Amino acid sequence: MKSIKKITYLDIKKLLVSNNINPISDLGDSELFTAINSLTNANEKELTFFNDVSQLKKLEKTKAKACLVNSENLKYLPSNTSSILVENTYKAFALLSNLFSFKALSNGIISKNLPIHNTSIINKNVQIDQFVDIGENCIVHENVIINSNCKIGPNAVIGSNTIIYSNSNLQDCIIGSDCVIKSGAVIGGSGFGFDPISKVRINHIGNVVIGDNCNIGSNTTIDRAVFDSTIISRNSFIDNLVQIAHNVYVGENSIIAAQTGIAGSTKIGNKVIIGGQAGIAGHLTIGDNVKIAAKSGVTKNVKDNSTIAGFPAVDIKRWKISNIKLNKL
Repeated sequence: MKSIKKITYLDIKKLLVSNNINPISDLGDSELFTAINSLTNANEKELTFFNDVSQLKKLEKTKAKACLVNSENLKYLPSNTSSILVENTYKAFALLSNLFSFKALSNGIISKNLPIHNTSIINKNVQIDQFVDIGENCIVHENVIINSNCKIGPNAVIGSNTIIYSNSNLQDCIIGSDCVIKSGAVIGGSGFGFDPISKVRINHIGNVVIGDNCNIGSNTTIDRAVFDSTIISRNSFIDNLVQIAHNVYVGENSIIAAQTGIAGSTKIGNKVIIGGQAGIAGHLTIGDNVKIAAKSGVTKNVKDNSTIAGFPAVDIKRWKISNIKLNKL
C-alpha cells in the first residue's frame, strides 16, 4: 500500500518562501494535504497546479483542495478549489513534488559477500545492495546508495548523497554530490577512437568528471577522455539514451534531452538546452544560453544566445522561413 504524507499549508509556505517564492492564499496554516496530483486526478485532500492554458477545461473541473496558480489564470479556478497564488507555478510545483515524496535515504547496509577491493574506501552510512562489484581505487562517500547489479571501478569516486540505480557501470570517473545516476548508465567507458585506416585503437587514459546535483538518464553513456577529462558541470540534467563522447565539455545548468549525440571534443556552454535526437559534430563550440531544437544537426560553431534548428542547423527563423517556402512548392 502506498504511504501517505500529511503536509500542512505552513510546510508548503515555508518551503516556497525559502526558495524566494511568496505564496498568497486564504488557507490556514494548519490545513492538511495528503499528496500533490494532476488536475484530473486530484481529490479534495490533494494539491494540484496549473501551468498550461491548453489544460483550462481540466482546471475548471478539478476537484483538488487547492491549486498553485498565477494571477492571470486565477479567474478560471472553480469555487470548490482554494488558490495558492504564485507567479512561477512550475518551479513551485517542482519544489513541492519533492516535499510530498519520500526521499530515498541510505539504510547504511552493505550486503554480505560483495567483492570490494581492498584498495577501495567505503565511508559512513553507505547502502550497497546485492550483486554490486566495487573494483580497485574507489572512494564511496557518505550516504551514497548503490542499487543492485552495479559495477563500480576501477578508479571511481562517488560524492555524498548520490544515488546510483541498478545495472549501472562506473569507472575512471569522479561523480559529485547529490547526483542521480539512473539504471543502465555507463560512465567512464573507453571512447570511440582509433586510426581509421589501420583500425589501431586509441587508448583513452583520461576520466569523466561530473559536478554536483547532476542527473544522468537511463542507458546514457559518457565516455572518458583520451587525456584529461570529459566534463559534465554542476546542475546539468541529461535525459535517457544520450551519447556523450570523449573530451566533451558540458557547462553548468544545461539540459540535454533523450537520444542526443555529442561527438568528441565539443564544448557546450552554460544554460544550453538541447532537444531530443539532436546531433552535434565534434570539435565545435556551442555558446552560452543556446537552444537547439529537436532533431537538429549541428555542424558549425554556435554563438551565445542563439536558437537554431534543422539540418544543417541554422537560426530558427531562417529554418521556419525555408520550411514555409518548401511547403509551397
